[in-house]
Amino acid sequence: MFPIADNALTVEFGQVISLECHERTRRLDAALAARPFEGFQEAVPAYASLTVFYAPDAARRAYPRFPTAYAAVAAYLEQLLSLPSPTDAGPRRLVEIPVCYDLRCGPDLPLVAEKRGLSVEEVIARHCRPIYHVFMLGFIPGFAYLGLVDERIAAPRRAKPRPRVRAGSVGIAGRQTGIYPTDSPGGWQLIGRTPLRMLDPASPNPSRLAPGDEVRFYPISYKAWLAQSERN
Repeated sequence: MFPIADNALTVEFGQVISLECHERTRRLDAALAARPFEGFQEAVPAYASLTVFYAPDAARRAYPRFPTAYAAVAAYLEQLLSLPSPTDAGPRRLVEIPVCYDLRCGPDLPLVAEKRGLSVEEVIARHCRPIYHVFMLGFIPGFAYLGLVDERIAAPRRAKPRPRVRAGSVGIAGRQTGIYPTDSPGGWQLIGRTPLRMLDPASPNPSRLAPGDEVRFYPISYKAWLAQSERN
């Protein structure tokens, strides 16, 4: 646990992409949501850590025996972590996402297949097989980092990022996969595209995915992708 600003600290459970570390992050996040301290503002989960934002003045007033707001918040979080049965993180929501793996939607599919010694069909099958976990949102609003990708189709980022990746594009970077929610620059290997709208700024919950969700991809044809894209 360490401070990152006058009004924030990070609780770190590891430095690797791990479901075990992420589950500990989720449990602390849920416990904090159920039992917030005075001055608590927001908790932001990542792969293996939780960053907690707070109002220093409110924390100092509520816990005057501590010399600083950081010390007060850190002590509160240590207490939550020491509980024998932390508040359960709750069931994960399963989100099914259609993906068109046609080469017109996934221009890097042949390259990934060639580098891994697989057919394009095998890459698609291996990408659809797992149930992925949403570890965190970042990079741009609504971009969900999903894992873990089958080791046989893990692929490094492109040496030179594209200046524009279209919204809905599905990519691979290492053992992560993700969906670009809006048009943006990007360096992930693009293997498909979903017709679903992943970000709606006008919605109370703008991002279709949230940390802790589970995701299953399933293939659709190019014709189906066109038809669904028009509706969305």
